[in-house]
Amino acid sequence: MSRNYFHLHLVSDSTGETLIAVSRAAAAQYEGISAIEHVYPLVRSKAQLERVIAEIDVTPGIVLYTLVEPDLAEMLEVACAASSSPCLFVLDPVMRLFQSYLGMASMARPGAQHTLNADYFKRIDAMNFTLLHDDGQMVEEIDTADVILTGVSRTSKTPTSIYLANRGIKTANVPLVPGVPPPPQLLQARKPLIVGLIATPERIVEIRRNRLLSLRAEEDSAYVDRDAVAEEVAQSRRLCARQGWPIIDVTRRSIEETAAAIIELFRDHRLKFIAL
Repeated sequence: MSRNYFHLHLVSDSTGETLIAVSRAAAAQYEGISAIEHVYPLVRSKAQLERVIAEIDVTPGIVLYTLVEPDLAEMLEVACAASSSPCLFVLDPVMRLFQSYLGMASMARPGAQHTLNADYFKRIDAMNFTLLHDDGQMVEEIDTADVILTGVSRTSKTPTSIYLANRGIKTANVPLVPGVPPPPQLLQARKPLIVGLIATPERIVEIRRNRLLSLRAEEDSAYVDRDAVAEEVAQSRRLCARQGWPIIDVTRRSIEETAAAIIELFRDHRLKFIAL
């Protein structure tokens, strides 16, 4: 392929989140080539699918789909063959494995993974808790959290908290402010897993400067001074060491990678807490 882009059509009878996650994970492995995404969620009728097929005909490319209705899937497969667009039902190998192991056929239920079950309401409850306990708010209640994140400014505490909440983990986050003692509720918390997030001073300074620019705020010399930030990070490390809190360096980690490490720590913490 001589060009540095291709069209990627993602056709789903649900929200399309599965296709987006799978396709981006695959596309990321090809350096220098970009996918132009065309996302079609909630495709559940022939009329809707006809409009999708019309777009594919105009911009042929790779087509990934999660249409569990056989008639719609066949209609899309036929159309893709006609336009020479490679087409794949991404759930097929997984469903074949399930069927072989379980010894029973699947049911065609579009969006079944989004059923309003106990896990769904657990995630909503966790999200509400996390938003109410963001950035040191309602600190008197943080001992009811599952996880507490702490660290200096710009160490990804809030986005990581939101990601964890979406996994059903009630997460509070408490900033460590220079010259201000940590709140006693943080030091006294026993039930939650408490994790310190750190980053290199250079990375924190870079993020803080960009933040100030986006806010069109005047540059606070101490806030973006490399030596001052290095001392903040050092104090954060010392606090976590005294308290026995695990530390995660987020400098080169994505939010997802940081959250995955915290979830692993949380599993161990929960088992120890149950055993007490």
